[in-house]
Amino acid sequence: MINEPPIFPFDLSAATAHLSFVDDCLAALIRELRPFEAEMDATQNPYEALLEAIAYQSISGKAAATIFARIKALSSSGGIPTPEEILKLRKSALRKAGLSGAKILAMKDLARKTLSGVVPSHDESLKLTDEELVQRLVSVRGIGVWTVEMFLIFRLARPDVLPVDDLGVKKGWSVTYGKKHMPRPKELLAFGERWRPYRTVASWYMWRAFERAGYAATNKILPPKPKRKLKLRRKTRAQRPKSSKPSPRQSPFSPNPL
Repeated sequence: MINEPPIFPFDLSAATAHLSFVDDCLAALIRELRPFEAEMDATQNPYEALLEAIAYQSISGKAAATIFARIKALSSSGGIPTPEEILKLRKSALRKAGLSGAKILAMKDLARKTLSGVVPSHDESLKLTDEELVQRLVSVRGIGVWTVEMFLIFRLARPDVLPVDDLGVKKGWSVTYGKKHMPRPKELLAFGERWRPYRTVASWYMWRAFERAGYAATNKILPPKPKRKLKLRRKTRAQRPKSSKPSPRQSPFSPNPL
């Protein structure tokens, strides 16, 4: 059986051709590394994807998988609990499954906002722009912009997402462009303008560059350079020019004398 290439909601060949044309360093990555791929699970709606994301926050993947399996065991179907089931489950049962108090509150808020329509269905999410999805989903307790960006990339395969706060993307950028420091989010956002409208693909290659470099190299990358602060020194009376004193008819805040 021949494995068919994955189907994306955008032209991948056009994306890699554009990125190779506008960025020589990225062109090298595209030639040397494996082709872009992103998971698209049409069976998992935003509620289910975000419920899983909450379970996986701030702990190892292995521990999170164990906890999420316990949560699914609490459902009558043995699958991901519905919003109604999450709201009915007692905090003690969810704590016993391994969830922290903050994650329990986040899951229950997600369930409520799914039932109220704030969190869209899968079909509805396909009709919303990236900005609209971010605005709606970050209203859920415990869900930040980064989590929504990962949903946009790895569930919906949106073509133009640049997660400027992602450590792997930032360090991959530093490796790719030979920088000793990670970029500040605004710096990376400005740099990424050349990658539009395929910033997702560029970000994916930044992750791959980070992986290829390995931790021994990427651990040496320094935090972003601190912003330079301008020091304003007060002039002493002796340093002030005699002409600095305004005449009776001249306002000290006026650029032009009367």
